[in-house]
Amino acid sequence: MALETTEIQEKLIETFGSKVLAFNQDRDIFSLEADSDIITAVVLFLKNDPALRFHFLTDLCGVHYPDNEENKQFAVVYHLHNWYENKRIRIKSFINGSKPEIKTISNIFLCANWMERETYDFFGINFIGHPQLKRILNMDEMISFPMRKEFPMEDSGRTDKDDRYFGRTTINQ
Repeated sequence: MALETTEIQEKLIETFGSKVLAFNQDRDIFSLEADSDIITAVVLFLKNDPALRFHFLTDLCGVHYPDNEENKQFAVVYHLHNWYENKRIRIKSFINGSKPEIKTISNIFLCANWMERETYDFFGINFIGHPQLKRILNMDEMISFPMRKEFPMEDSGRTDKDDRYFGRTTINQ
């Protein structure tokens, strides 16, 4: 019998109650939101439940929403896949903007180690319990997080970025 999204939703609500919400089917991905304090329990439940079997973490990333209220300025998004039924699920967990932190899932999915380090590197989200949370792509000396919306897109002081050399002039010459 095929795994239905209603079955996933019912099992999650039965287990976690109102801490899981905003269920939505968008094309082939079933989406939901989970409170950040239960995210490891939700991911572990989806992985270990014998009917659900979401055994593969496809992706983990961060999103910055600077215009949201303080406790929803960042989100960590998890994409899981059930290969047996070819079902995908997206879980979004919002976290505080002044102190963005959430528990690690690198002890549940080993591949989350690199993904969490990348998310920390670009968004500054602290993954509590991560075995080696440090920058992975940017320099260790860097004090900012380049994927945050307040990070400038280009250094205005660079002289090698003269618009004339890239065909971006307003006057035809």
